[in-house]
Amino acid sequence: MAREFTSVGVVGLGTMGAGIVEVFARNGIDVVAVEISAPALERGQATLTRSTDRAVAKGKLDPADRDALLDRVTFAVGLDALHAVDLVIEAVPEHLDLKQRIFAELDRVCKPDAILATNTSSLSVTEISVATSRPNQVIGIHFFNPAPVMKLVEVIRTVVTSADVVADVEALCARLGKVDVTINDRAGFIANALLFGYLNHAVALFESNYASREDIDAAMKLGCGLPMGPLALMDLIGVDTAYEILDTMYRRGGRDRRHAPVPLIKQMVTAGLLGRKSGRGFYTYERPGSPVVVPDEATPVAPADAFSEGGRAIAKVGVVGSGTMATGIIEVFARAGYEVVSVTRGAEKSASICEAVKTSLNKGVVRGKLSEEERDGALGRITWSATLDHLADVDLVVEAVVEELSVKKALFASLDEICKPGVVLATTTSSLPVIEMAMATQRPADVVGLHFFNPAPVMQLVEVVRTIRTAPETVATARAVCAALGKSSVVCGDRSGFVVNALLFPYLNDAVKMLEASYSTTDDIDHAMKLGCGYPMGPFELLDVVGLDVALAIQRELYLELREPGFAPAPLLEHLVTAGYLGRKTGRGFRDHTHR
Repeated sequence: MAREFTSVGVVGLGTMGAGIVEVFARNGIDVVAVEISAPALERGQATLTRSTDRAVAKGKLDPADRDALLDRVTFAVGLDALHAVDLVIEAVPEHLDLKQRIFAELDRVCKPDAILATNTSSLSVTEISVATSRPNQVIGIHFFNPAPVMKLVEVIRTVVTSADVVADVEALCARLGKVDVTINDRAGFIANALLFGYLNHAVALFESNYASREDIDAAMKLGCGLPMGPLALMDLIGVDTAYEILDTMYRRGGRDRRHAPVPLIKQMVTAGLLGRKSGRGFYTYERPGSPVVVPDEATPVAPADAFSEGGRAIAKVGVVGSGTMATGIIEVFARAGYEVVSVTRGAEKSASICEAVKTSLNKGVVRGKLSEEERDGALGRITWSATLDHLADVDLVVEAVVEELSVKKALFASLDEICKPGVVLATTTSSLPVIEMAMATQRPADVVGLHFFNPAPVMQLVEVVRTIRTAPETVATARAVCAALGKSSVVCGDRSGFVVNALLFPYLNDAVKMLEASYSTTDDIDHAMKLGCGYPMGPFELLDVVGLDVALAIQRELYLELREPGFAPAPLLEHLVTAGYLGRKTGRGFRDHTHR
């Protein structure tokens, strides 16, 4: 039988500590909430009161339940108040020496069978435990912010943590309505080890002026369905906290350069630009602690219209290709009122893509997304062709053929001969160098990347990729076209992976390496990222959907271009692809999909 916890102590009443107090008190457990001084105790009490009052205002908590919850909490200054509790959770700032001092004192104060837990997100639970005479009763219980809302708890056992202690804490998590993942003591555990490599990489893109903060954040929200962009999330976490976590993971985690803090992060900490809590970080906020972003000197000023930047008028569009992306792009342009010329390799493929577009538009009618008149109008604007010569009078060509550089270069050379002067030539490549295609023509200034996301009719994001030869008016035209399609565009340079894939696939690769090292399971890693970080899909779910062969090809491109050791494709990913386990499309990837 699991141990019954009747009273717990919480040390440190900042945002996390106050949230943990609320979680326990909501679930009928008496809490002794401890701070170092009377003013700090008052701040913690006020944080708890604000949170429960918000829950009442939103109808998520009855006033009577709120009052009962608050009655279960005893506030006290000093650790001596914890002498009778069954479990203590420490939630003080991420400094090892501070935590070790607190645990040494807890060891003296608490009853012999009390479990001592730390909410650390990156420090070694083992190093904290050895400050006590009972390391077998020390465990990590890592809640996520905001603790009352987030479902995930990482339970971290050291090599000496008692199995009974682990089982008791797992049962407690279930009682609290949380989903726990139990793991060994390793830098960053699951969620932070995967999350902070990604955040650090996003800061590196921003630091190098590769893309604006707004475009980096919009790309990851719209392209991946993430709840927040990486730079806004850094501001929420606290730039100083992020620095401490990255620095700890770098030192404890084998000095992986993916976790070496980008210099800009340290500079911002030194300058006091700590994010929301200081009122300024990557963005500027209304006041310290406010979530409301206000314009500052870096906020982009939208032009009056695209043509003020020299954009060209686009009325007729050519789309080359017959795959899923080409089908979606044809539909998007036709529905937005453009005349579209679809060019494929042969009448059979033209008939096939025509049927695919009709089927998709009919689904739109059935779902009430468009009328029959709109469907017929869209179909009436499409011309089906099997010869590139029919692109002689279009204003824009979008290439969506196979991801092979030689094929794309040959196509662009042909388009250069066929198309009239001034036509914008766009590629939908997701990973190949756009400049290679541009230089296959005599008009590199007119070539741009237009990376749509799949399915194109649904996904809001388009990455507009400028090469070092792309003219400003070509970029302006591309952005104006995206706006006319009802899409959000982000502008970035011609580097492998652009914004989304450059940030997404190394994170997925890190997850594969974590699995490969037998640190955790596919299910627990997926749970950690969905429940701890609010991701719509876990990394292994996503890899099986994308296709392991596609993921491997993109990761190889990133590694070849950047030569960063941390970007080398995980051997497990290569082995699965070699074995033909490519994900859902073959019925087997990281999971077996044949019986689902």
